Amino acid sequence: MNTPEFPETPANGRSAARTSADVGHGPAPAWPALRTVAWHRPLLAASAAMAVLVVVCLVGLLVDPRSLTGAPIWAKPLKFSISVLIYAASLAWLLGILSVRRRRLAWWIGTLSTIALVIEMVIIVGAASRGITSHFNVSTPVSTTLWSVMAFSIVVVWMAALVTAVLLFRTDLGDPARSLAIRAGTVIAVIGMGLAFLMTGPTAAQLDDFQGIAGAHTVGVPDGGPGLPLLGWSTVAGDLRIPHFVGMHALQVIPLTALLLEVLASRLTVLRARVVRLRLLWLAIGLYLGVLAILTGQALAGQSIVRPNALTTTLTIALVAAVAAAGTVVLVRAARQPVFPADAAAP
Repeated sequence: MNTPEFPETPANGRSAARTSADVGHGPAPAWPALRTVAWHRPLLAASAAMAVLVVVCLVGLLVDPRSLTGAPIWAKPLKFSISVLIYAASLAWLLGILSVRRRRLAWWIGTLSTIALVIEMVIIVGAASRGITSHFNVSTPVSTTLWSVMAFSIVVVWMAALVTAVLLFRTDLGDPARSLAIRAGTVIAVIGMGLAFLMTGPTAAQLDDFQGIAGAHTVGVPDGGPGLPLLGWSTVAGDLRIPHFVGMHALQVIPLTALLLEVLASRLTVLRARVVRLRLLWLAIGLYLGVLAILTGQALAGQSIVRPNALTTTLTIALVAAVAAAGTVVLVRAARQPVFPADAAAP
């Protein structure tokens, strides 16, 4: 498909056939150059618009003294504009590395995501400018309609991410470690985005004394209590925004981890073998999933991120220790392996 929004490029998301030696040893082929990726232009435009909105929100924080649920009124639009900026740019890249024969479907995925993200941000910014909450607000017919529209938009974005994850499993992404990073990052992001649905049901307190709000970020106390600076995550109760945030941004963290391993491989001989980087990446993914599970359980238990109980602390220490031990074993074994010519040729 060759359109102004999604131009055809030589980068078709597929790589040349690889030998077993290529898979096991030597430097990984270069990541697709940014200029050769068929970036989804509407998503890039949305990302650029969010960059402008970030500036607007920062100005709002400085000149607008109003607050809502215990936080500056422009803090929420600022956080969402930064998050959407990063997500839209990431999705534009992911869709651009899909194979050419999936380009038409990728264009629709990106375009629908763009529309849904813009709708969500318009409602969030509009609510902030009016001094009312956007999420969970069913206090008036207008607020209920806006929340319903935004909720539908969120579902569209989540479904688009899910389809993208499936397509990435059906696309040859080249280097095994890099392929694993991109696919795992997308799947974990879909899981993290899905955790947002845990916030949408009314709490017991809301059912007992309905005040026009159905849903909450925090568990154990009403929204709006003490929280971390800017982030707003509760310091006195569980907060489902934390696992939602951590899970969603696996989309960037896991691929960047693979990139970091490749960069380090140019300086550390022990990382030259691709199989070593692949094993370390599996450990990083396991660590990320473990942390996500712990954070989710902690939030659902009504436990603050800054006040973990003995069980949460023990599980976290055990997880980190297990991953560290496994990583040490991988590196020690790799150090004992002979250096292959292809490894020595790595930059």
